[in-house]
Amino acid sequence: MATLAAVDLGAQSGRVAVGRFDGKLLSVDEVHRFDNVPVQTGGTLHWDVLRLYRDVLDGLRAVRREAGRIDSVAVDSWAIDFGLLDGEGRLVQNPVHYRDGRRARAMDGVLQRVPPRELYERTGIQLMPINTLFQLAAMAADGDPALSVADTLLLIPDLMHFWLCGSRSSEFTNATTTQCFDPHEDRWATDVLERVGVPTGLLPEVVPPATRLGRLRREVTEDTGLGGAEVVAAATHDTGSAVAAIPLCGPASAYISAGTWSLVGVEVREPVITDAAFAANLTNEGGVDGTFRLLRNVTGLWLVHECRRAWAREGREYSFDQLVALASEAPPLRSFVEPNDPAFSEPGDVPARVRAFCARTAQAEPVEPGAVVRCILESLALKHAQTIELLAAATGTTPNTVHIVGGGARNELLCRWTSDAAELPVVCGPEEATLLGNLLVQAIALDEIGSLEEARELVAASVATTAYEPQEPAAWREARARFAETVSRPEMEVHA
Repeated sequence: MATLAAVDLGAQSGRVAVGRFDGKLLSVDEVHRFDNVPVQTGGTLHWDVLRLYRDVLDGLRAVRREAGRIDSVAVDSWAIDFGLLDGEGRLVQNPVHYRDGRRARAMDGVLQRVPPRELYERTGIQLMPINTLFQLAAMAADGDPALSVADTLLLIPDLMHFWLCGSRSSEFTNATTTQCFDPHEDRWATDVLERVGVPTGLLPEVVPPATRLGRLRREVTEDTGLGGAEVVAAATHDTGSAVAAIPLCGPASAYISAGTWSLVGVEVREPVITDAAFAANLTNEGGVDGTFRLLRNVTGLWLVHECRRAWAREGREYSFDQLVALASEAPPLRSFVEPNDPAFSEPGDVPARVRAFCARTAQAEPVEPGAVVRCILESLALKHAQTIELLAAATGTTPNTVHIVGGGARNELLCRWTSDAAELPVVCGPEEATLLGNLLVQAIALDEIGSLEEARELVAASVATTAYEPQEPAAWREARARFAETVSRPEMEVHA
């Protein structure tokens, strides 16, 4: 039996799990969970990455207690953000959070030097202010001394792998998200970076998913007791891992990896870099086994989590399940927001921003928590449906099924309303797609599984799913039209 450890770092929390594969079925047991809490210092929002690494080690010690031994371990995380190492391998500064507002202001300057359509042609990545390219360009424009002393740039999971085994490399599924990678040439777009003043010597070798990076460092094995385990670069972008674990019903299937973000997409064999894809601001991110994820980012359940935090500051504590229950009782389809509006891009008083958005679009303002959360969840469902239409237009293929995976797969309202809004059947599960995908790609690296197709067949055999069919097409068709006309206008998008 192969025994594997998966570390999944999310924007809200992280977890470490043990996977056991007996040749027919894969089981997953979470052994450690921890919060991921950013820290603001000197006006800049940072990730507390050293604390995250400590939690990774705590998780690996829990793995040792649970499993005794493991064959391999791999880390996945959110995309875009990075750490800088000096020549001695020391961290130059804590990574800056993608929601820090200062980095986004570099976008206009970059697009003056590299026109948007040219940048899209070279990288295939949607224009978003949070992208790594704009973060690096902001540092270069500010003369940030961190760039001048840095030797290597590592994305968050690559940084964890460096600390675990010493490998300085960047894994393909995450490297492609940075808007610094050329999928046509299968290499970093160094000439584009040079045009915006970014030093390209920082960029490490890019390796494919399922690459064996090396064995755990001696100090890590002494700390965790996991001697002999290998570190694998699985699909290090969490969405890359999640999509690898979706038992797609065929090439006409769409998917939504629903959590902090909703990543709405389809799987393709080649990047789709066309005028239609550019106009729709679709992104082409690398996948497993030669695939690409053609998708669009939609600000997701982070909006509900921010509402929880805002109400908690007022002394009103709600669990996530309580808020969903309140939303189910609120009046339906009254008002909507554009999830990708810049007003929702940074942490803060999201309930007030929801009301303000509704006021400026001449809609009823939701006041009570149930009404606010219903407004958000219905808006997400409508945005999911709208994005699926954009994907269909860009690919010429109309999806016949939508798969929802991740934490959002357990949110019955979001799943059911997405089915209604898209007028398509929705299949929900696995909820733990990211962990499963991480483990499956490790199993491919260790030759325990032969292919991505075989991995997905294994998921279908190991995990139960829940299906929803559209129930109220007429009401949601009217809501979809109102959403498109009143709420979801291009100038409101975060990338505008």
